[in-house]
Amino acid sequence: MKNIATCYSEHAIKVCSNQAYVSPNLSPSIQDSITCLYKAKFSNKKHLLIAITWCNLTGQGFTIGVCKDSHQLRQIRGKKAFESYDSKIEVFWDLTMARYDSGPEPVNAFYVVVLVDSELALLLGDMDEEPDVRKCTIDIPVGKFSLVSRTEHFSGDYSLYSTKAQFCETGSFHDIVIKCIGEDKGGSKDSALTVCIDKKNVIQVKRLRWNFRGNQTIFVDGLLVDMMWDVHDWFFNSTSGGYAVFMFRTRSGLDSRLWLEENNLDQKDQEKVGFSLLIRACKNPD
Repeated sequence: MKNIATCYSEHAIKVCSNQAYVSPNLSPSIQDSITCLYKAKFSNKKHLLIAITWCNLTGQGFTIGVCKDSHQLRQIRGKKAFESYDSKIEVFWDLTMARYDSGPEPVNAFYVVVLVDSELALLLGDMDEEPDVRKCTIDIPVGKFSLVSRTEHFSGDYSLYSTKAQFCETGSFHDIVIKCIGEDKGGSKDSALTVCIDKKNVIQVKRLRWNFRGNQTIFVDGLLVDMMWDVHDWFFNSTSGGYAVFMFRTRSGLDSRLWLEENNLDQKDQEKVGFSLLIRACKNPD
């Protein structure tokens, strides 16, 4: 069994095929919440981390966190100002007409605007030409922001997890499906993990009960992406259901270091650290 901190020796798998993929006859697990972490850089060289959390409560707004300061915005439309990290934060949002797919994050017909010291720090949604948005953003300095991580929480009786991810700003959105089978059969040799990207099987792990932690490498949009899984609690913490964790992380460079080692990088190297997608899956106890 591999340790998740062991450097990869497998050949990376390139995602480029249009090979057909037959969806399993299972209902996807429920997506409970999504947290997107953005890094904003401003004209004065200052930078902030801004977290937006969407929960599976339609019409209940969202939560914004700036550094360690968190505020729950319960209304579907409004504005709020507060102080954080020696800066004045202003938030404007409108979810009145927002449309959703299967998860709690709106997909269109909404906006969220975040200003930091009267400089645009974050603009989400597809309504940037609306008068209310232009009133908030016109004739002000514009900072640079980027999505650095996305965390998704799932729950349910099934072991099928479906999402989308964009691994770099210039890349395409990719469909990701994670399927686990046989995990509830008391040590079944048939337990397995399958990861599909854009309808192609890119990772398959057999005897999952004994390979409950591991990692592999894939190529997506020309990027080297580390994929790690940990399903230990599904097998050995059955009384409380337990969480499984699946992580996709772009490498900061084409070297042999794992993403787990990047917390030891200096500040210059940390600027190169890319995007990560973390999926936490809670399986209901038997």
